[in-house]
Amino acid sequence: MVTRAGLRPVGRLTEAAERVARTDDLRPIPVFGSDELARLTEAFNLMLRALAESRERQARLVTDAGHELRTPLTSLRTNVELLMASMAPGAPRLPKQEMVDLRADVLAQIEELSTLVGDLVDLSRGDAGEVVHEPVDMADVVDRSLERVRRRRNDILFDVEVIGWQVYGDTAGLSRMALNLMDNAAKWSPPGGHVGVRLSQLDASHAELVVSDRGPGIPVQERRLVFERFYRSASARALPGSGLGLAIVKQVVLNHGGLLRIEDTDPGGQPPGTSIYVLLPGRRMPIPQLPGATAGARSTDIENSRGSANVISVESQSTRAT
Repeated sequence: MVTRAGLRPVGRLTEAAERVARTDDLRPIPVFGSDELARLTEAFNLMLRALAESRERQARLVTDAGHELRTPLTSLRTNVELLMASMAPGAPRLPKQEMVDLRADVLAQIEELSTLVGDLVDLSRGDAGEVVHEPVDMADVVDRSLERVRRRRNDILFDVEVIGWQVYGDTAGLSRMALNLMDNAAKWSPPGGHVGVRLSQLDASHAELVVSDRGPGIPVQERRLVFERFYRSASARALPGSGLGLAIVKQVVLNHGGLLRIEDTDPGGQPPGTSIYVLLPGRRMPIPQLPGATAGARSTDIENSRGSANVISVESQSTRAT
């Protein structure tokens, strides 16, 4: 009798595991007592909660992706049908300029779809935890990201100041995070505008990456929303992009125990600009001296107030106080 009562919690745990395998029912099971079996039950419930959250994220991503893919696919199909109809035997030919514009639209829509699919892959990869962690040189990440952004926006001047900072994390994710921040700043900058990129040490175990532009700024009420998947403000809808760039930034930063916040680059200015601050844990490492540069830095034109009333934090699992 005593043995049967003692084995009852084991039976409940076994039944719960069989229920999950049979029905995908992820409801937690009751915890009784405070012994080792109770601790095992709590651990099992934590696993169930993690599975439920993962399933919810995947379902939301599939739903959102289907919604976002529908519009560019419909536009692409319409344009391709127009092209095919114009090339059919006996069909009237489109004027030369209309044909050029139509082909340009098709190429732009294909590029938009490629970007969107790539962003979705990055998000699903981060959600699934399919990353390899290793020592990452953030100065190198910034340099390589700058090369890519400059190829796309050679009309933007980048004012760069970086230190050697090593983060133990996902190289691909951190690179995408830096690239998305710079792409976003360049997108909102006028031709000939300046984008600031600064990586500086805050204390023995934290550094801060700041990417600043002199664009129209982000209203305070939208600063949390811009990090949500597929969110695009009214002013951004006419610009290229999937609405996933800053969502990927948020995911990568949180996965590395970091923090995000947004400030005006020039509080009270017209335009105020936007500065996105990324706090990253890690350690200092030496950086090779560049010809004509001051020690550990390149040219800089960035000055931001950490005490600005416009600061907003994005919650993370980091234990560091904001």
